[in-house]
Amino acid sequence: MINLDSREEAFLLFGNRDLFLREIRITLGLQITGRGDHILLKGTDEQLVQGERVFGIIRQTLRQQGSLQVEDVRAALETVVGGMEGRVAPIQTEKADGVGPSKWVRARTEGQGRYVQAMRENDVVLCIGPAGTGKTWLAVGMAVSQLRQGLVKKIVLVRPAVEAGEKLGFLPGDIAAKVNPYLRPLFDALNDMMEAEQVKKYSENDIIEIAPLAYMRGRTLNQAVIILDEGQNTTVQQMKMFLTRMGNGSKIIVTGDLTQVDLPAGIPCGLADAVKRLQNIDNIGIVQLEKSDIVRHPLVQKIISAYEVLPGG
Repeated sequence: MINLDSREEAFLLFGNRDLFLREIRITLGLQITGRGDHILLKGTDEQLVQGERVFGIIRQTLRQQGSLQVEDVRAALETVVGGMEGRVAPIQTEKADGVGPSKWVRARTEGQGRYVQAMRENDVVLCIGPAGTGKTWLAVGMAVSQLRQGLVKKIVLVRPAVEAGEKLGFLPGDIAAKVNPYLRPLFDALNDMMEAEQVKKYSENDIIEIAPLAYMRGRTLNQAVIILDEGQNTTVQQMKMFLTRMGNGSKIIVTGDLTQVDLPAGIPCGLADAVKRLQNIDNIGIVQLEKSDIVRHPLVQKIISAYEVLPGG
């Protein structure tokens, strides 16, 4: 039996119409009964241990954030079932500062744990993996954390607009309007971790900058976290240009999926080339995520596997 602090805590832990309890029950195979301000668990010894750990994690998350989402419950389940509990410290993306709760980003798989550790230990990190493995989301989480702690003064988000090529200049609007469609995944991650108004304010004050890869040429960026998303769509020369933009006190994170290269036929991939060239250099971390690290809807992993089996994907 798990004793809770109050009926209010129980209400928040159980979720709307016991949604969170059902999620835990189905995943762990436990019998769970919520009664007032306590929870009854029935199952095998292993199931009981896992259940107590999951509730311990989500209670801590509730105290830190002031609320729970189904994604928090699923993250706790993945952490406990995947054996990640206590192995990698979460990334704090928002400090309470006496105003509201803190927010945290947690590695949910062993591969994600290696990725987070690599970002903490190295100034340059190249992360390769299929869709849904959290490459971009965790990179943005690390960038926001570094900004919050005052370790950097700026976040720069970069993406090669291969689909538009040189036609980018013919799109209507200023540079932000032109590039925003290609940077949408990065903004989605930012909005997960910060209030929308703060993202807007930081963007207006140039604390968060968006830029197509071509606009990075000739610049040196100091005290910044610089994220290049979709790095598989860079040429060798573009990747070299990007990596050499790093100034003092900066961190570079490159993410990409080498199975989704959109470069013209015969053009070598800059990310694949960089992995080979840089793998033995100190302070450069290279992380390979796998299908087992996919944390989107469970069907995503099966869909990716299906496209790998049959040609044409």
